[in-house]
Amino acid sequence: MPGLLRGVARTAVVAGTASAVSGRVQRRQAERFADRDAQIMAQRGQAYQQGAMAAAPPPPSAPAADPIAQLKQLGELHASGVLTDEEFAAQKARILGA
Repeated sequence: MPGLLRGVARTAVVAGTASAVSGRVQRRQAERFADRDAQIMAQRGQAYQQGAMAAAPPPPSAPAADPIAQLKQLGELHASGVLTDEEFAAQKARILGA
């Protein structure tokens, strides 16, 4: 019987030690992961703010150029052969219609 009691006691000590070590490891990992999760959330927050800033609409642009100047440039492109008659007519209508 004393041998049996000694074996049970030894098993209890080993199991208790393993449980204590496991609990300590678990707490350390939880702390480490909590720090890492906080860093990740901070990085995501910064990225979100930067993305929101980048996605802001651009300021209003300057008014369109003078239609006369646009028509002169369009005429030069047509005369040099860059624009076909159809393209010239379509762009001219767009400028005059605007």
